[in-house]
Amino acid sequence: MGFIRHVSDRGGREESPPRRILVADDDPAIVTLIVTTLDNPRYELVTVSNGLEAIAAFEASSFDAVILDVMMPFADGFQVCRHIRERSDVPILILTARSGTEDVVHGFELGADDYIPKPFKTAELIARMEAILRRVEGYQNRRAPPIVELGELHLDMPRHRVLVRGTEVNLTPMEFELLYFLAANVGQVFDRETLYREVWGYDHVGETNLVDVCVRRLREKVEAEPSRPTLIMTVRGVGYKFAEP
Repeated sequence: MGFIRHVSDRGGREESPPRRILVADDDPAIVTLIVTTLDNPRYELVTVSNGLEAIAAFEASSFDAVILDVMMPFADGFQVCRHIRERSDVPILILTARSGTEDVVHGFELGADDYIPKPFKTAELIARMEAILRRVEGYQNRRAPPIVELGELHLDMPRHRVLVRGTEVNLTPMEFELLYFLAANVGQVFDRETLYREVWGYDHVGETNLVDVCVRRLREKVEAEPSRPTLIMTVRGVGYKFAEP
């Protein structure tokens, strides 16, 4: 059975200008590694070494993506993430040695789109950044309808709006992407690899529980009883699906 998916359409496009990326990390070695890894005409990197500088840089200019370390002086990455998300939907990638579940969940709660634990592989950073920029540049077009209504759920893609039982629910960009994909393909079961590829465009997954954490957060926001879900269902040994009404 087919499913509604993102479609990459790169042909026939004029060369786009460099995508501006804000990198905030207080470790010079990590900054050098990121700059070297993303040394490509497609990217224009702006680097800062603490949270206050990151906030100032973001306020002073526009960016297509942000890479944030968590443990920075003056203002940590979580504070910077909160500040940015209150003002913009720019994709945020958390790069941190604090990869425990609580830290990951907290980052998602504040609106981060992804995280990569330190130490990281350069190939994984490139893959994650490319996936994020494909969304920013509009390479992925949808075949799904702009409005999805399933029982108690109302999803408005153009307005990025979700209503559950008549009440508007505030979702992060990552949570919205996953909920939309599952709801647009109601009843179909997807494993984690497929969700990484079709929802976020990742060709390389790496070691991460990103999908599971995002599902947990979604259930806490859209389910009447998160511990007994009726919308986002686990299919043991396979993955997840959105339940048919």
